[in-house]
Amino acid sequence: MNKKGNLVAIITMIFLFGMISFVTNLAAPIGVIWKQQPGIDGSNALGMMGNMMNFLAYLFMGIPAGKLLTRIGYKKTALLAIAVGFLGVFIQFLSGIIGVGSTMAGLPANWFIYLLGAFVAGFSVCILNTVVNPMLNLLGGGGKKGNQLVQIGGTFNSLMGTITPMFVGALIGAVTKNTVITDVNPVMYIAMGVFFLTFLILAFIPIENPQSASQGGHVESPWKYRHFVYGVIAIFLYVGVEVGIPGTLNFYLSDAESEAGLDPKTAATIAGFVAGTYWFLMLIGRFVSSLISGAVSSRMQLGCVSAVAAALVLAAMFVPATVATSMPVFTGSGFGMVQVPLSALLLVLCGLCTSVMWGTIFNLAVEGLGSATALASGAFMMMVVGGGILPLLQNAIADAAGDYMVSYWVVVIAILYILWYAVLGSKVKKA
Repeated sequence: MNKKGNLVAIITMIFLFGMISFVTNLAAPIGVIWKQQPGIDGSNALGMMGNMMNFLAYLFMGIPAGKLLTRIGYKKTALLAIAVGFLGVFIQFLSGIIGVGSTMAGLPANWFIYLLGAFVAGFSVCILNTVVNPMLNLLGGGGKKGNQLVQIGGTFNSLMGTITPMFVGALIGAVTKNTVITDVNPVMYIAMGVFFLTFLILAFIPIENPQSASQGGHVESPWKYRHFVYGVIAIFLYVGVEVGIPGTLNFYLSDAESEAGLDPKTAATIAGFVAGTYWFLMLIGRFVSSLISGAVSSRMQLGCVSAVAAALVLAAMFVPATVATSMPVFTGSGFGMVQVPLSALLLVLCGLCTSVMWGTIFNLAVEGLGSATALASGAFMMMVVGGGILPLLQNAIADAAGDYMVSYWVVVIAILYILWYAVLGSKVKKA
């Protein structure tokens, strides 16, 4: 691929990285609406089910997505993913029209339609992830440069992650039992429009596969590499951490009965902007990482941020809820400084740490895999289901204990494993 084609391919993959975050981050703020609906009645676990379905798709699509990549190439795989994404968002849109007012097993019938849409959208983001990560890594030649491109893509991913919960939170305002899913229809229209436009643009952009034709023939199994196997576990836990920290925080601050003590009239809006700040800090962290990754190894970055993240989460768990601090957020009528629990700020700061984990874990896990990289990416994507399982476990614990902060032990344990992976588990060895 020539330099011009190389640049076009890089820009396209970075944009698709943003699409992944846009679709994924719809789940938590929309879940705030669903958890208040009659039949769900404030259940945090059921409110997080849309997020769970989104990530559950990775478990089923991860390996097939990797095989798609090897059979039909990067461009056709990306186009298929975009088409599936449009369908998933459209089904979520239909949940505001079909089955409204009726029930199934005591739960809103249209909630099940929404979950189906979230599941289909999950197939899309899984396939997109399978495309953009190895392509950016390979376009950069692997190693530090490959990680640098993944981090640049991650920066745009975080930008979309910042905007999405803020936009949805500002749109829905105060959440009550009278709030309906159609209140977020403008977001659905935007999502479908972006998917449609992206499909048209990508269809006319020439993108070649970054691997040379000489790599054809026998493809080695990535499961022979111990550092890859450990990396698969690390990514399962990491995505659970990345989603669980702001997702559960959003529920905590939105809950009028929690210790957060925010005004119920503006709690959902403030919560959305606080969660959005987490993703904004991820943007900052990934941008900084993209500047230093040419000189600082992935192992060093991952080890440092894991240690700091564990300390921040532990501090957030044990600081009294009565200790407050100020954060700049959108209150519904304008921006201003709002009092929130100090624990919320400490959890938001974790965004600086989690920002570099995806790229560094991926970079370390596929190091030395060669022709097995595409299949490894598919297997890697399968374990992104952790982004659904760990937050669901967190919120089930929060429901059972009546305490959101207790649920963050799940996050602490996961981060400690990632720290171990950075220090020892990522050393390149065959199983």
